[in-house]
Amino acid sequence: MRLPNKVNSFNGSVISRFPVVLNVLEQGDTSPSTLYDSVIKTVGDISEFIEILDCLYALGKIEFDAETRLLHYVAGNKM
Repeated sequence: MRLPNKVNSFNGSVISRFPVVLNVLEQGDTSPSTLYDSVIKTVGDISEFIEILDCLYALGKIEFDAETRLLHYVAGNKM
């Protein structure tokens, strides 16, 4: 996972791609494959895309509905 540090700039890190993915999900629930097709020009490859989804899920910004098999944007903190 590329995080910002002395070697990797913020723009070269996965964190800089979070807004791109979240902007698509704010418009509505979508499948992971459709989301990838929407952000493929900004996201380097599938492994980076998975890292972004992992981070956003761990941060509680997205959820995956197993029944519908769609990703969902979480609008606020659920604590």
